[in-house]
Amino acid sequence: MWGLLMVACLYGAVEYCLRGESDKSLDDASLMPFADDPEVARRVEQATGKQINAVAPQAARPGWTHLDM
Repeated sequence: MWGLLMVACLYGAVEYCLRGESDKSLDDASLMPFADDPEVARRVEQATGKQINAVAPQAARPGWTHLDM
């Protein structure tokens, strides 16, 4: 009984949190992890048929170095 109640509460909470989202915004959010690597974004676009707005990673600026803290 408690398990069923907990599942119902979880379902209700997820539905409440996603109530204002459209299908397009959910698709964009699911493809976001691939947007910073153009090569991977191209492969995912070919596999899924969905367009990913890939952004090339920032090149290191002159004088910037890697700091280990």
